[in-house]
Amino acid sequence: MSSFALTSCSLCFNSLPCLKSRSLPHLRSTSQNPLPSRPNLPKLSAVSSLLPKLSKSSVTSTTRRISNFAVKASSASSAPTSITPASPPWQGAAMKPLLASIATGVILWFVPVPSGVTKPAWQLLAIFLATIVGIITQPLPLGAVALMGLGASVLTKTLPFSAAFSAFGDPIPWLIALAFFFARGFIKTGLGNRIAYQFVSLFGSSSLGLGYSLVFSEALLAPAIPSVSARAGGIFLPLVKSLCVACGSNVGDGTEHKLGSWLMLTCFQTSVISSSMFLTAMAANPLSATLTFNTIQQTIGWTDWAKAAIVPGLISLIVVPLILYLIYPPTVKSSPDAPKLAREKLEKMGPMTTNEIIMAGTLFLTVGLWILGGMLNVDAVTAAILGLSVLLITGVVTWKECLAEAVAWDTLTWFAALIAMAGYLNKYGLISWFSQTVVKFVGGLGLSWQLSFGILVLLYFYSHYFFASGAAHIGAMFTAFLSVASALGTPPYFGAIVLAFLSNLMGGLTHYGIGSAPIFYGANYVPLAKWWGYGFLISVVNIIIWLGVGGVWWKAIGLW
Repeated sequence: MSSFALTSCSLCFNSLPCLKSRSLPHLRSTSQNPLPSRPNLPKLSAVSSLLPKLSKSSVTSTTRRISNFAVKASSASSAPTSITPASPPWQGAAMKPLLASIATGVILWFVPVPSGVTKPAWQLLAIFLATIVGIITQPLPLGAVALMGLGASVLTKTLPFSAAFSAFGDPIPWLIALAFFFARGFIKTGLGNRIAYQFVSLFGSSSLGLGYSLVFSEALLAPAIPSVSARAGGIFLPLVKSLCVACGSNVGDGTEHKLGSWLMLTCFQTSVISSSMFLTAMAANPLSATLTFNTIQQTIGWTDWAKAAIVPGLISLIVVPLILYLIYPPTVKSSPDAPKLAREKLEKMGPMTTNEIIMAGTLFLTVGLWILGGMLNVDAVTAAILGLSVLLITGVVTWKECLAEAVAWDTLTWFAALIAMAGYLNKYGLISWFSQTVVKFVGGLGLSWQLSFGILVLLYFYSHYFFASGAAHIGAMFTAFLSVASALGTPPYFGAIVLAFLSNLMGGLTHYGIGSAPIFYGANYVPLAKWWGYGFLISVVNIIIWLGVGGVWWKAIGLW
């Protein structure tokens, strides 16, 4: 039996072309290289002579088993495999927020038009508020929601196409998009990290000193990077997390309070302060400036903004980390490893690269033109175009990278949409009607303009709990509150400046109120309850500093 099996295997092996070919490494084609003769094998007669020694039943049984095995193998190989493909995830809108947005517009559309309001103004208000609800709840990205709002205004004949898309010719949205391209180069070249590491290496020997080094390095970068999300997520969060880990403060092992909890909360709360200090430090700041001009026909320039904000801003940057250090202190008071880590990072980075030098020179050129633009008759967007041109020509930033900067184009879209709709609400007379209504109410209280403005400020500030976007809040309420404040006797320019500053500071209330909030909160060093609690406390501190000390400063420079 054994001899028969072995001989049969030899015969079968040599009868399979595919296996024979493996034993012929020089085989190229059967026509050009005929197969060599088969190795000597036992003759069939020899095999046959073995057969009588095997019982017929043994051969039959063996043959049947081989046959059954072959049939089963063939069936297994030929059986189709039933694999149910996973259904692709839903790529469309989140339906509940979308329905909430649509319902807001439909309900308001059919509400009777109040006396003193025109029908087009009321219809535009319905579309505008539906868009705002969509921007808050975000069933789709902000740009898509805003574009749908513009489409609805054109479809319903509430606005002609030229009016609905008129703000795309406004220089302010383009300034923000250009600044995002600048941010791309700033992060790409590593210049932002280099500046941050320099500050840490100089001032990071203690936890408090480390916090201040991060705070002021972020404030130094704020004028050049208009996205607080880019500053937080692209530069400072990686640095802060590295420093926390280096100091033994990790998430999930009970060491969060060593350094990480205080440092994360401090960097977040001061990011809203630095965003309020410069016109180009937050994407929605130019929206405040544009709405100011549309409402009171006065311009807030880059220098005007920085001059008014510098004193209360610096005081807040000093006071807020110290207060958090006292009420939410780190258990590690010194951080000797931080300067060492920063110096190691700087050593790894080596000397400034050519691209970093070009980026730094372009930055100084652009910021210089922003500062001296009034004297040189060069506006902000022209300066930004000049700076970007330098980066493109030198290859520090490529046009392909600019096209890939989705946030810039998304911001351009929703920014222009909000400007257009808010502007035509004013042109249609709705803002003046709202102002007159509120004036009658607040004016009937018999308060001075200072107290009346104080009430409006608090209403404006703490209504931000209902907003997930500073831009949405500004677009919905800035013009109306500025109009009311002016009607009640508040100096218009003073009122605009204060509301513009508060439009940044109110972002510190929640974990969703400004772009840097979800980034720092997502590091999971601070529980949600503490995030909200300390957010409210710091909001009180900021209001006192900005309206108290800031009020004195603004009086000194003649704003009121």
